[in-house]
Amino acid sequence: QVQLVESGGGLVQPGGSLRLSCAASGSIFSIKAMGWYRQAPGKQRELVATITRSGSTGYADSVKGRFTISRDNAKNTVYLQMNSLRPEDTAVYYCKYSYYGNYEYWGQGTQVTVSS
Repeated sequence: QVQLVESGGGLVQPGGSLRLSCAASGSIFSIKAMGWYRQAPGKQRELVATITRSGSTGYADSVKGRFTISRDNAKNTVYLQMNSLRPEDTAVYYCKYSYYGNYEYWGQGTQVTVSS
């Protein structure tokens, strides 16, 4: 089974930056896409950013120009660089890996808090 371990969350001031990492371990299959989601209190989990096997990226409108998703295939790791953070970015962030064969795995979540 694939296990996803997230790291990099924490407390940051408005306007600050943070980088999240999500590394896959265990049984590895061909990756179709990776993504980052977030869930704030009282809200549904929402898609933040995706990166496909071909390297194409996509972002939610709320984070365009501020967040960047990237990957390191050799390390089976996906990253989310978050700049110009705002209080409304506060949420638990989850990574997701999708594999050919219709396999899908989620990370445990990491808390990001943007506050003065």
